[in-house]
Amino acid sequence: MSRSQIAEAVAGERSGHTAVADAGYVYVWGGYVSIAEHGVFYPSDEIWLYDVDSGIWQAHPMEGDAPPPMSGTCGCSLNGEMYIFGGYNDNGYTNQLYCVNLRSEEYTWKKVSYAEGCQPTPRDKNSCWVYNDRIIYFGGYGCKRFSEISDSTSFTVDEVSWVGEIFWGWNNEVHVFDPQKLTWSEPSTRGVVPAPRAAHACATLHNKGYVCGGRVVNTRTSDIHCLDLDTWTWSEIIHTSAQVPAGRSWHTLTPVADSVLFLFGGLSANCEPLSDSWTFNTHSREWREMKHLQKNTPRLWHTACQGKGSEVIVFGGSQDDLLSVDTQGHCNDILVFQTQPCSLVRLCEDCIGKNSRVLNEQLSWLPLKLRQAIQKRILFFEIAEKSTRKDNSA
Repeated sequence: MSRSQIAEAVAGERSGHTAVADAGYVYVWGGYVSIAEHGVFYPSDEIWLYDVDSGIWQAHPMEGDAPPPMSGTCGCSLNGEMYIFGGYNDNGYTNQLYCVNLRSEEYTWKKVSYAEGCQPTPRDKNSCWVYNDRIIYFGGYGCKRFSEISDSTSFTVDEVSWVGEIFWGWNNEVHVFDPQKLTWSEPSTRGVVPAPRAAHACATLHNKGYVCGGRVVNTRTSDIHCLDLDTWTWSEIIHTSAQVPAGRSWHTLTPVADSVLFLFGGLSANCEPLSDSWTFNTHSREWREMKHLQKNTPRLWHTACQGKGSEVIVFGGSQDDLLSVDTQGHCNDILVFQTQPCSLVRLCEDCIGKNSRVLNEQLSWLPLKLRQAIQKRILFFEIAEKSTRKDNSA
């Protein structure tokens, strides 16, 4: 494959997919796209890699005990492995857990079907925190049998969705999976517990798990709660800001500094796709709206991963209301948000990358490792320039 062909390979438009970052790459799997007013899941035996430095996409086949094609699964990266739990497929909601080694380049799926403990019930649009080599899952929308509903404060029944002994609804449960011990557990939490919800956003800072917004029955919120992952104590964070984000679901929350979270996009309580971005300082408890170049690019049910430094890399999602029957607005472009000033090294790399024609003869003077990094940035800006020309000619 030629260099130009490599640069033109791009993951397809999609929403409800999974994306995780590991070792300089963003890995994208699953999700769905609308074709003739029908949602079509992407195949589960392929994974896409996005090189953060060069901007190049590559597709790789997957083998092993693959999960069914689905959307709304909760994905995370832990010690070079991608784990996905839950989701929605052609057979409905699932509570299965799968993992794949991202560093072996073989991409062989394994189904985790031999873990001890009580596995969570089927659900999708849940989220998770990674802490102390464990995965902590929170919330989501799914189904339970009547005998499985032990506490009405942890499961809110969707009044329009129940059949016989099966009830659908939102939950605020906390479940912990330990990959080393292969165990499931449900710790007893205390404090101010958030209401059951789905399509919320979660982020981890140190030993704290943060949850923001989401769908709570018939409304969408922008509240923030924090779970101490050592003591399992919940607290609601009361902000000190004059301005706060509108209530929303299907948004993302990404850690970008020791005490700063970055929020982007989502669907408002009025079913309006959002393109605003905010930072939240967990120390001062203050929201601050960011100005950015992507102000007119709404996204919901997209993914966001932390890139180099304080970059946030957003992929996919929809620019339309997904609850509308004629949704056609799935996306496959990359949006990069620089939430803090770039390092001097990154500024120099980008300067050379943008002016490679002028500095081409001097590149051979650089040490090999630095030259390879520069060559990736050169390719990144070549792809960006080509994409801009294509957009301007449309």
